[in-house]
Parts: sequence; C-alpha cells; structure tokens
Amino acid sequence: MQTIFIMVKCELGKAYEVANRCVEQVENVSEVYSVSGKYDLMVKCFLEDDQDIGHFVNEQIQTLPHIKDTFTMITFKAFA
Repeated sequence: MQTIFIMVKCELGKAYEVANRCVEQVENVSEVYSVSGKYDLMVKCFLEDDQDIGHFVNEQIQTLPHIKDTFTMITFKAFA
C-alpha cells in the first residue's frame, strides 16, 4: 500500500464542494483537510502498490468539477 498526498487548488467558493466529492466519489481517498496557503485542500490517499499514481491523479482527482490545480507528494516511510 502506498500513501500519497494531493494538494488541490479549487475555484473560488468551491472548496467544500470539492472536498465532499473527493470523500464521497473517490474510493482511495482516506481524508481531506482544508489548509491555508497556496492550496485549498490536502487529500490523503491510499493506493495499491501496483496502482499507477499518475493515472489515479489524472483520472480520479483532476477530473472532478471545480479543481484548478494539483500538486502530488509521494511518501516513502511513515514514522510513528
């Protein structure tokens, strides 16, 4: 299992709608946080080891309505 974080910039006034769609419509989404700064949302996703990250982001996240931009971070190791 691989964990990725996707920073999402939304159209003005649409962050809550995008967050709800991510949680409700995208199976691999674990959590969505509203954040400050350049992006509006941080989306935490768990993907299967053989799942292509590029295809997932392009086809499952970037195609949702009201998303303007994304920035994907791939994780290596979780420290507890």
